[in-house]
Amino acid sequence: MECFSAPDFDHHEQVVFAHDAASGLKAIIAIHDTTRGPAMGGCRIWPYPDEAAALTNALRLSRGMTYKSALAGLPIGGGKAVIIGDAATVKTPALLHALGRAIDRLGGRYITAEDVGTSPADMAQVAQVTRFVTGISRDGSGGDPSPYTARGVYHGIRAAVRHRLGSDSLAGIHVAVQGLGHVGSALCKALSAAGARLTITDIDATRCHRIAHRLGATPVAPDAILDTEADVFAPCALGAVITTDTLPRLRVSIIAGAANNQLATDDLADALKARGILYAPDYAINAGGIIQVCHAYFGNDTPVDARVAGIYDILLDLFARADNRGINTLAAADGRARERLTNG
Repeated sequence: MECFSAPDFDHHEQVVFAHDAASGLKAIIAIHDTTRGPAMGGCRIWPYPDEAAALTNALRLSRGMTYKSALAGLPIGGGKAVIIGDAATVKTPALLHALGRAIDRLGGRYITAEDVGTSPADMAQVAQVTRFVTGISRDGSGGDPSPYTARGVYHGIRAAVRHRLGSDSLAGIHVAVQGLGHVGSALCKALSAAGARLTITDIDATRCHRIAHRLGATPVAPDAILDTEADVFAPCALGAVITTDTLPRLRVSIIAGAANNQLATDDLADALKARGILYAPDYAINAGGIIQVCHAYFGNDTPVDARVAGIYDILLDLFARADNRGINTLAAADGRARERLTNG
């Protein structure tokens, strides 16, 4: 399997393949950049079809964490751990302890937290064998970053609506939300409270209908969400939802959601711009979670809620940069992040 020549290898500082026969651990830890501080990023457990897919995910996600943290002004770099397997069957205390030992061998270059397939309780297990873990409370019982991720996305949608639609209110704004996990459901609750009109979907139809009933939202089948005519499309499930096949189906003015790597390829940002769709770069809008876990690990004089609310201003700045320079919003975000990595 190729690494240095992989399409998503972006001058990563270190890529580690960790294996533990006793627990069945098969993990990849990707450290992208530590210019601003130790790499921080969650640990994902997913049944990847093969090792190449797992490597691609680790490389893309770790780079996104570098840029996300730089844009948010955090004193950390970007990293990611992925474990190959179905969380429902492979996740055991022994496997999490093995992961912790692999992280500990890196000597603090990578600090982990929860992600898809892991939880604060899992991070408490990892913390039994390494101190390089965050996203847990002091007693190991809490630390879920998803409410902060949702809060940041909410503020990001407000910024996008102001920039693209000229409104300072979300009342009456139609938002199509894809994915109703911890982040997506919390986002829907905040949007509903602000008066937004919601169309929602999830692969769990029971959950979707339950949330729809509670919030007065319109539930649709998972594939139908892409054809929904709305002001905002908020992808809050897994990545690569915007492809050359799905883009022509979109009937929205704004894409602003919590999912990582929403664009299958970066060149789709130009295609969105050409169609007049404002894209809120995923790693800029979904930074609330990393802000929270970074604060939990290092501490900070600025209240975490204030830092998360600052995503509103970060996105307004990126949108203005893109307009002023005639570039797409992803290019504007990448450029600003690289400036932060170079100049602090």
